[in-house]
Amino acid sequence: MKISRARFLQLAAGAAALVAVQSSAKAQTYPARPVRMIVPFGPGGPTDVFARLIAQKLSEQLGAQFYVENIGGAGGNIGAARAAQAAPDGYTMLVDGANLVLNSALYPHVSYDAAKDFDPITIAVSAPAILTVHPTVAAQTVRELVELIKANPGKYSFASPGTGTPPHLVGELFRLSLGLDLVHVPFNGGGLAISSTVAGHTPISFGSMAPAVPLVKDDKLRALAVSSKTRSQALPDVPTMTQAGYPEVEGESWFTIVVPAGTPKDIIALLHREIVAAIARPDMKERLATLGYAPVASTPAQAAAQFSTEMAKWTKVIRAAGIKAQ
Repeated sequence: MKISRARFLQLAAGAAALVAVQSSAKAQTYPARPVRMIVPFGPGGPTDVFARLIAQKLSEQLGAQFYVENIGGAGGNIGAARAAQAAPDGYTMLVDGANLVLNSALYPHVSYDAAKDFDPITIAVSAPAILTVHPTVAAQTVRELVELIKANPGKYSFASPGTGTPPHLVGELFRLSLGLDLVHVPFNGGGLAISSTVAGHTPISFGSMAPAVPLVKDDKLRALAVSSKTRSQALPDVPTMTQAGYPEVEGESWFTIVVPAGTPKDIIALLHREIVAAIARPDMKERLATLGYAPVASTPAQAAAQFSTEMAKWTKVIRAAGIKAQ
């Protein structure tokens, strides 16, 4: 049976309207059951701490359980791949860092495509890397540290939370841009890296803010600079790398929240609205500030654009430094 073009268009419009109504209905009833938030690292690390804060707030605001599931291994690749394979229904989220978009340049094989397999909700917060030294290191400023390293080639090493982590990449940018003979010592997490510097095993650290802040305040470490454009509220007396005279050494850690590609747009919009509201709450802002995190709360489009920018910038550093993860 043939139908007229006008009738065909009428039927198509009706079908589109039905899909829109069904999508809206899903968003209005969401979440109808617990929502899993995958963290692709072990418990206790910065990503896990942030995810649990957000999960608690979302549970309170939406009246349903948002819970964290830690799926660690392979620098975050295993958990991210698991999230990519999940149903795109809003009941699986991934809380991850810059490694989500950088691991394809670090590892010989990554079983997900950050751009194609995920829809971003937001880049929620950011934090600079912090350059600290053991109190016995004879440098009170970044410039003095650079002079010390140049005068003693091969003597100094720096700790990082792990190969390819944002603090490691900032450290490599520091080394490459200034032509320093500086050895990288990777650790399995920010806490272990900073503990090595406190103990004097690795005299320099490019590390995460959260584990470093209390140690700096207790004078167990000397903070020389942070790698962000502005000073950190957690350590307002510590200059930025630009203020220290090295504007080229800039980079931040950030946490993003994404969902499997194809998740209904209405659910993404709802989650974005609720996450932004959670980050803006006074108690949450205070807690994040003590951990060294600054609110970002980008839109999905802004998050996608930053993914692309960060991948281009740090892939150059990774290749120039010959960094490879196994």
